[in-house]
Amino acid sequence: MPVINEIDPHALQESADAIRARPELGQATFEVGGSWQGGYRITTRTGALTQGGESDRTRVAKFEMSSDEPIAALGTDTAPSPAEYVLHALAGCYTVTITTHAALRGIELKDIRLHVEADIDMRGFLGIDPSVRPGLQQIRVRVDLDAPGATREQLEELIALVESRSAIRDTLVNPVDVVTTLA
Repeated sequence: MPVINEIDPHALQESADAIRARPELGQATFEVGGSWQGGYRITTRTGALTQGGESDRTRVAKFEMSSDEPIAALGTDTAPSPAEYVLHALAGCYTVTITTHAALRGIELKDIRLHVEADIDMRGFLGIDPSVRPGLQQIRVRVDLDAPGATREQLEELIALVESRSAIRDTLVNPVDVVTTLA
């Protein structure tokens, strides 16, 4: 089976088969560690990736991410906001999900374009109105797929798979246990 969309469908199938045979291989833990840079700024670095009980320490501090807030939100606008990172994470996961399932189905993609936007009501964050959630109120994603050899039905199937299999979308639409401790 040839490489499709820079993805090797054979390797994907081998990975799925290995996880089917040994479910523990499908268990992964991602890490980041961060330090405050003053104001609303923080810099985080990737930590180890643990998968199937094996720790990959080559990722420790391999990538650095910074966040801030826009000037309109009293930040210094030196980096994307945490909300923009959430939208980026969703767009990135949609891309992974689309390319994976397109490759497994033999659909060649020429281009993927995503437009993601979200609404927030600052009254919740600031504690002005306790009936308003502090988080994002709605996220909207527009996906434009250029796949000349695919039918509209096949592309709609890919979008349905994104909605059912994207790990980040699932994280956003379902409750996740977040445990916060003070060191």
